[in-house]
Order: sequence, then structure tokens, then C-alpha cells
Amino acid sequence: MKRFAVALTLLFSSLSLISTGAEAKRLGGGVNLGKQRTMSAPQKQAAPAPTQAAPAQAAGTPAKQGNKWLGPLAGIAAGLGLAALFSHLGLGEGMGMLLMIVLLAVGAFFLFSTLRKKPQPAMQYAAAGRDYAATAQAAPATTQVSADTAPHRAANIPADFPVESFLRSARMSFIRLQAANDRKDLNDIREYTTPEMFAEISMQLQERGDAPQQTDVGFVNAELLEVVTENDLAIASVRLSGQLRENNGAPEHFEEVWHVQKDLKDEASVWLLAGIQQN
Repeated sequence: MKRFAVALTLLFSSLSLISTGAEAKRLGGGVNLGKQRTMSAPQKQAAPAPTQAAPAQAAGTPAKQGNKWLGPLAGIAAGLGLAALFSHLGLGEGMGMLLMIVLLAVGAFFLFSTLRKKPQPAMQYAAAGRDYAATAQAAPATTQVSADTAPHRAANIPADFPVESFLRSARMSFIRLQAANDRKDLNDIREYTTPEMFAEISMQLQERGDAPQQTDVGFVNAELLEVVTENDLAIASVRLSGQLRENNGAPEHFEEVWHVQKDLKDEASVWLLAGIQQN
């Protein structure tokens, strides 16, 4: 009887450990998941050195640029002049016309080359179409998203980056992905994650089994830490912090960094979650 009691105690202890290990958690489980990065320290912007106007330019007067039509027109004029000269010297109109055609062809070539060299547009970070999560659904009535003030632009964030709209989308995506994780909606999670990140989250959901999960987000703040370009990928690191409740428990503070990335070679690409990193 004593041995049976000991065995029964060990059995319940084992089941308790298993249930603790399979405890449901918010998206990512509160651990490091996917891509991890060492954020670079913000660089101080050096004051621009005073510049002196060039002697040849008057103050406030832009430098004059050469006329791009001048070369082709000069070639055409030279061709017509040479054709007239050959005709006057009795060398025949055929020679003059042939030379004029050659010069016209050269002038047309230079004109075509000039028109082809159009200025390249600056690198655009905003997605063509939906932004990081512009199609995110409205948050439940019990959830509130904090209204942050306009963020300060750090030195390691490009000047053309849409910070405010990006952070608003980041907060909405955090709420949406928590809801998708609660209901184990793999299709919704796949839409906002890289293939590698999706595989890790899928494994977490399989380990969770049928354990229910309910994540109520009280509020969430977002701070853009940096935006870098690596191998044709724009990678943005966002610090998300706030308060949430899991499974009707006590409110808890959370703070983690989400790394999202976008393929700059593909105009139709969107921002995808590539990693969650705990502070």
C-alpha cells in the first residue's frame, strides 16, 4: 500500500510538470524566437561644416547646367553646313547627303542616350499596397491601443521612413497576432510572418495541444529602434511594451523587440515578422 501511494504521488507530480510545460502563452511564449539581432547604438549626427559658395556663382543663384539639346543640334547644323560646302565645291550632292545622314545618326544616338538617363528614385521603404499590417482588423472592444505621441526620429532611421504609420501598424499587428495565436489560426499567422518564423510558431502551437489560450491586451506602446538594409532586405526593429492578461490572470507588464523585414527587390512585398527578442 505504501509503494502504491508513492507511485501515485510520482504520477501526479509528473502530470503536473507536463501540464506546466504545456502551459499556454502569448505569441512567441515570452521567449526569444526567430531572428535575433544586436541593435546598433544610435549615432550622433555631426553638425554640417559651413560651406562657401563657389567664386563663379553668385549668392543664392543655382549653377547653370549645359543644354542637353546643344550637342545634337550642333551636329545637325554641322551636317547641313558640310552638305552645302560639298555641293558648292562640286563634290556632288550624294557625298554631302551621305555625310549629313551619318552626322544625323550620330546626333540621334547622343540624343537617345541623354533621354535614357533618367534620375533613379530614392529607396522607398513603405510597401506598395498594405503597409506592415494595414489590413489589420479592428481590436476587440475590451482592448485599447495607446495613443503615443509622435516618435522622435533617431539617427539610424532613414529620413524617408514613415515612422508614425509604421508604428501604428505595428501595434495593430501585435493585437491581431495575439488573437490569431489564441485561436490557433495558422492562416492568419502565415500572412504576417516569414516562413522560418511561421514554422517556429507552428511548433509552439502543436506543443500547446488543446490547451485554451486567451490574451487580453490592455495597452501596447511601440518604439522604432532602427531600420537597416542587409542583402536587399529592409529590417526594422520595434520595441513593443505594455500590459496584458493571459487566461483571465492578473495583468502583467511585457516588453519585447519585434524584428520585421521586407524584400526591397519586390515592389509588392510587405513587412513580415522575422523574430521576437526579449529585452
